[in-house]
Amino acid sequence: MRQAFGESPQVLTEALQDGVNLAVWQRRLPVQIEDFARMLLSLNQPLGESRVIELDEQQQLPDLSGLLGGYADLEGHVAFVTDVAWLVAAYACLLDARRVGLRLQALANAMCPRFHVDHVPLRLLSTYAGPGSEWLEEGAIDRTQLAREQPHSNAIRQLAEGEVALLKGEKWLGNQGGGLVHRSPALANGERRLILSLDWMA
Repeated sequence: MRQAFGESPQVLTEALQDGVNLAVWQRRLPVQIEDFARMLLSLNQPLGESRVIELDEQQQLPDLSGLLGGYADLEGHVAFVTDVAWLVAAYACLLDARRVGLRLQALANAMCPRFHVDHVPLRLLSTYAGPGSEWLEEGAIDRTQLAREQPHSNAIRQLAEGEVALLKGEKWLGNQGGGLVHRSPALANGERRLILSLDWMA
């Protein structure tokens, strides 16, 4: 299993290849979006939105009006929502998906602190603010011992803030036993992260 990295969104198409279980677009967030995400976290409000988006072929971008509606007066809100809509559209286009599940959460602790694989076909993850998800290259851990074994700390890789990653799971056709091994990062006391995840529903 290999991983693909690139500074253009085009690299995300690599996730469709056999033998690739992670594709990462190494992007830097525009300052306006970065500032909005950090400001959102600094308010220390509980934050969790999830919705199922029906894709309409007539629309270039899905309608995400109302996303983080309570924060519409914060500078950068429109740019942030537009960015999320663009990622949904790109993800749907890549998979020819008609329905996408979206989750946007502010987390104050590791949601999945143990290394694991996802039982989904292909998940998009992007951390808008805070530490990104941690992952392992093939062979860094015995897959049959995920619940019991800890990899060497030198083997742990981490996604950067703003990067967009496609993680192939166990449900991708032909990828059984090859899902990317990953986990949520440990957070320092008072630290939070703003994370977007997209799942292919249909």
